[in-house]
Amino acid sequence: MKSTYLVTGGAGFIGSCFVLQRVKAGDNVINLDKLTYSGNLENLDEIKNAPNHVFVRGDIGDEQLVIELLEKYQPDAVVNFAAESHVDRSILDPDVFVKTNVLGTEVLLRVVKDWWKNLEEEKRNKFRFHHISTDEVFGTLSMDDPAFTEDTPFAPNSPYSASKASSDHFVRAYHETYGLPTVITNCSNNYGPRQFPEKLIPLMTLNALAGKALPIYGTGENIRDWLHVEDHCDAIYEVL
Repeated sequence: MKSTYLVTGGAGFIGSCFVLQRVKAGDNVINLDKLTYSGNLENLDEIKNAPNHVFVRGDIGDEQLVIELLEKYQPDAVVNFAAESHVDRSILDPDVFVKTNVLGTEVLLRVVKDWWKNLEEEKRNKFRFHHISTDEVFGTLSMDDPAFTEDTPFAPNSPYSASKASSDHFVRAYHETYGLPTVITNCSNNYGPRQFPEKLIPLMTLNALAGKALPIYGTGENIRDWLHVEDHCDAIYEVL
């Protein structure tokens, strides 16, 4: 049975991968994206004429627009990829991260909650709000620390990760307070096709090809966990 998804941030790196997978699988996708610097409609070229994909340019903080999309398309799930997601940019301008990641997510949750509670019982019980978060909300690990789990205490170290931690708390609170059926997944660093070139792997690759310096934090001894974006999106679908 095919599903209908309202996907936010679906022109970005990870969001567009999920949208491409679901549209190609025959599901219906309403794709809401503000098209800031990291959102790119070229990421969706493969499905630009697909009848089961509707692109809407807009902000998750636009209450009236979100209401209209929910009422018109009656999604089975909202999948929230929409976020500012670059640590360096968050250090330069943390306010933008608070506005989108915290305030925008709260508006989206509130509007979805008000719409969801008036659904017929069967559809209301099946509905999910899936929030895409990051392992950066858990902080950093030393060489001897065990891996993060869902029970690891939050310890964000940048304005970006602090804003994502806050949005995770709001998602949890909307479940605990209002009963909204929510899911949060915290992924590690993603890589793969269509990634914005300021991120580490494409940045290093492009700089190396151009003979430029390779910018490394600290002494270069940091270790990162990497997850291919298509594997991540497979997992999101499995969780849903």
